[in-house]
Amino acid sequence: MRTDQHGLAMSGASAAAARHYDRAIDELLHFRAEVDAEANAALEESPDFPMGHVLAAYLGLLTTEAEDARTARVRFHAFLRRAGGRSLPPRERAHLAAVRALLDGDFLTCGALLAEITAEHPRDALALIAGHHVDFFTGDARSLRDRVGGALTAWGPGDPHYGQVLGMYAFGLEEAGHYDRAEEVGLRAVELDRRDVWAIHAVTHTYEMRGRFGDGLRYLDARVPDWSAGTFLNVHAWWHYCLFALEAGDVPRVLAIYDAALADGQSCLELLDAAALLWRLHLEGSEQPERWRALADAWPARVAEPFYAFNDMHAVMAYVGAGRLGEADKLIASREAYVAEARPGVTNVGMTLRVGLPVCRALVAFGRGDHRAALDLLYPIRHRVNEFGGSHAQRDAVQRTLLEAALRAGARDVARTLVSERIGVRPCSPYNWLKQAAVAEAFGDRAAAAAARTRAGELARAL
Repeated sequence: MRTDQHGLAMSGASAAAARHYDRAIDELLHFRAEVDAEANAALEESPDFPMGHVLAAYLGLLTTEAEDARTARVRFHAFLRRAGGRSLPPRERAHLAAVRALLDGDFLTCGALLAEITAEHPRDALALIAGHHVDFFTGDARSLRDRVGGALTAWGPGDPHYGQVLGMYAFGLEEAGHYDRAEEVGLRAVELDRRDVWAIHAVTHTYEMRGRFGDGLRYLDARVPDWSAGTFLNVHAWWHYCLFALEAGDVPRVLAIYDAALADGQSCLELLDAAALLWRLHLEGSEQPERWRALADAWPARVAEPFYAFNDMHAVMAYVGAGRLGEADKLIASREAYVAEARPGVTNVGMTLRVGLPVCRALVAFGRGDHRAALDLLYPIRHRVNEFGGSHAQRDAVQRTLLEAALRAGARDVARTLVSERIGVRPCSPYNWLKQAAVAEAFGDRAAAAAARTRAGELARAL
């Protein structure tokens, strides 16, 4: 029986298949598109290679694209039929069980099974990164931190992928609120591999969450060749760049980046970055009708069937931004029918019911000018928006919508509370001080409003 590059036994793999599998894991840990070709090559060499099929299934099921998931299901079930009653090693059987749970839409069981694999086999890089994605898609910050943290001592500087494991850990630390430690670990990961885009991404998040927007711009500027091409994260990294530029008030720069890097997105990940960026502009009164129209045209095929509530929210943003409220209403109606049916164990049902639908309804209400309804829908769920996935930075679009709805609905006390919370966490955010100015104006305190605007301007210039 052959072993992979991390010393784990694999059944059913020829020498060539094992080499392609190892290369695929390397590409996956670097978020490069070549992972698909290497995974397919492994299965061409050994058509019934169990870990090759496990890898291919994770790749299809974790894109959050319904069509990819459908293809993965067909391929994996065909393998299971051929495998029949074949006896497999315990680790491989555990992966098959995790994939089956994911095939059934049960992210939570899949994540728990992958955690069991990691506890027994902490050097199983595929279990680590697949579990890391599951934690991200379910918004489980604690597990994002501890899944990798619990395996970390089994890895060391001599391992070729030690840096990538550190990069995952850095992101988990950041999402769990350990920003200084996350920056330290992330910088170490990038030091080990300057093209570790997930580690670069994790460091970028630490700057976002601490309001170090100028540091974020300088960090990304210094490493443009390392993150801007050749990976699945190119568009997302540009999105982060735009968040920093927005804090500086540089809308022309943001729109130039949007047109060059975000406008032609193809995957759900890329489309939701585009929607989230335009939505932030929309909240500040910067309407982009042509950009919204093109983006709204790209969404229908991606959300034709329910699969991941976080994607649904961004599709609704695009429809509302484009003024196509009827399409947003139809999407919401289809999700209401979806959650009304019995679907035991399907994680997305709970995501949609508890968070996805209230957020989508709020976005449509906001688009119709019914800001009180948007406020009433979002305020009760503001502390559990993480339940439908994404990062703190991504979910801030929901929190900003809530704040803007409160301001426009005349809910002064709610708006004051929300802004106070934001300033307490990120006192160096120009956006937060501009909203403080709006709150002061709502209370009729012109002097305080002027002082807040002055502070916002000072902070923006300092970036």
